[in-house]
Amino acid sequence: MPEQAPPGTHWSATRFADNGGVRIAYDTFEDAGGAPLLLIMGLGVARHWWPTGLCHAFADAGFAVARYDQRDAGASSRIPDTAPSNPFRSLLRARPAPYTAEDMTDDAVAVLDALDWERAHVFGHSLGGLLAQRLALRHPDRVASVTTSAALPSDVAGLRVLRYLRPGLLTRLARARFPEGREGDIEASVAVWRGVSSPGYPFDEAAARAWAEAQADTGPRDTKAQSRQIGAPWHGPALRTLGHPTLVLHGQEDPILRVAAARATARTVPDSRLVAYPGVGHDLPAALWPDIARRVATLATSTTLRPTRP
Repeated sequence: MPEQAPPGTHWSATRFADNGGVRIAYDTFEDAGGAPLLLIMGLGVARHWWPTGLCHAFADAGFAVARYDQRDAGASSRIPDTAPSNPFRSLLRARPAPYTAEDMTDDAVAVLDALDWERAHVFGHSLGGLLAQRLALRHPDRVASVTTSAALPSDVAGLRVLRYLRPGLLTRLARARFPEGREGDIEASVAVWRGVSSPGYPFDEAAARAWAEAQADTGPRDTKAQSRQIGAPWHGPALRTLGHPTLVLHGQEDPILRVAAARATARTVPDSRLVAYPGVGHDLPAALWPDIARRVATLATSTTLRPTRP
């Protein structure tokens, strides 16, 4: 759930990493040292969709926190092509793609290089969770541990996605029509926040609207960009070969992905830990931030990683 930054929290200015001419925007918590933690957000939205309070909880748990915009989102490079306007057609149908999922994992490595982070713990939510898995599979030496939240297993593609998908919310959002311009962008963001929110936790519409007004240019309105992201094909190693300490988080009331997706990931990744939160949707409720940070910190203790300096 979006919220104001806690006192004493300062994000750095936006910086850019380069991956073969693709510019990837990122920032970090200022004055926070500890074990490197890279955050990867979901489909079509910017790094600002990470709740600042959760990032603060990570910093308090001993992490140096960085977040970035995937290509085709936020302030990162947009990749031109003629993708379909419905992202889920790209998810379910094989078609030529302007870039691959491997390219998207290489964007994350470019951020690690720019930060001078040899290895990092990785936390991905939704599509970001899928990328976190694939990043560890393609670049195992750059990843210390993996936390994947509200995500598909990395091996699933095409029609096999349907066994895990809940189509109701996605269909409603795809059919929704909002005015062009800033006000329409705000309404679209609020509709997404409302749709993915957790039924077991209160939804603060006023806070969501205030956040959407402040971040109107980072909302989920570019459906062609979403189609390019979700349609990026993966040719990398199988999920069963992921050898990193892995935590799998999922909401039992997720309106987009069934809990079976998380169970499949946890069943496939050796020695992984599954946590299914009752009453939780496709978001990260504020009440759970301390627990999530604690679990990620516990996972991190199973690895040896050089801390960064503030």
